[in-house]
Amino acid sequence: MNSKRTKGFLAFANIFLSLDVICCIIPLILLVVSSFTDNTALIRNGYQFFPEKFSLDAYKYLFKSGGVIMRAYGMSFVVTGLGLAVSLTVTTMLAYAISRPGIPGKRFLTFYVFFTMLFNGGLVPTYMMYTGTFHIKNTIWALLIPNLLVRAYYIMLMRSYFQTSLPEEILEAASIDGASEFQTFYKVSIPMSKPIIATVALFTMILYWNDWQNGLYYITTKTELFTIQNLLNRMIQEIQYLSSNVTVGQSTDLSTLPSTSVRMAIAVIGILPIAIIYPFIQNNFAKGITLGAVKG
Repeated sequence: MNSKRTKGFLAFANIFLSLDVICCIIPLILLVVSSFTDNTALIRNGYQFFPEKFSLDAYKYLFKSGGVIMRAYGMSFVVTGLGLAVSLTVTTMLAYAISRPGIPGKRFLTFYVFFTMLFNGGLVPTYMMYTGTFHIKNTIWALLIPNLLVRAYYIMLMRSYFQTSLPEEILEAASIDGASEFQTFYKVSIPMSKPIIATVALFTMILYWNDWQNGLYYITTKTELFTIQNLLNRMIQEIQYLSSNVTVGQSTDLSTLPSTSVRMAIAVIGILPIAIIYPFIQNNFAKGITLGAVKG
């Protein structure tokens, strides 16, 4: 009887999850197809899986200044890589510190981290602090530090993993063998925490890659610091302006801009690196988010 119920539940779960996956994949397919659809046909017929006319106009428009796109991609990779390395280092070390018993100041650090999950200074005070005190405006630090370098949620997630998934006996054995706290952290805890590290790394990487607000707020004159998200956002604004300000007698090139299909192409370009990287860390991601959140 139990085996029949188990098989029935598994069949239902498989069907439900399969439908859920289809619901997630269909919009992505529609997005990619729409980016290769002629703009006029897209406006006239709407979004279709089998469009009336295929076109590369959206991508031609985006890559007509190919050097600009590649430079923005390069800046995104630099910011994401550097931010990921520093953020992961700080997050891992702080999470390990507040997970260990007997660490001086543990309660204060835990309270401080948790407090930042509930309250923040707001946009205007934050902007004034970063521009007036730290002077990061129009520098690469504006893309690395504000709101992205350390996230309290990731610290608590990683702390939970350290407390519940690392056997205390192994850490004590390392200490008995003469290992310092840092050696225990670096040579024992880190190798055993690959799932949660991969999970936090993926979250942080996505945050840095998709971030456009910091560039919008703090990068105003040095366009060479634009990441791909900032550049694509600027392109959308330019297309909207040009399309809405076409007057009689003006060049027809402006009125035929791929204003709709180019938005789809922009989305495809923006998510492409994440879509390529995600399958390689999917297993660690699923394991890390489960073990890090169930207990605590």
